[in-house]
Amino acid sequence: MIDKKLLEILACPKCKKELVYNKEKKILICNNCKVYYEIIDNIPILLIEKAKPLS
Repeated sequence: MIDKKLLEILACPKCKKELVYNKEKKILICNNCKVYYEIIDNIPILLIEKAKPLS
């Protein structure tokens, strides 16, 4: 699980908007860019080139 304080400061690396944490899928969602970022071993992978489109 991601620390709540970390979630408060994380932002989308592309648009700088808020990311929404999906605890079940272990992803961070940017509703503005319509993409998500995976969380691997409790580390968010916030690289623009690693973003995956929301389906």
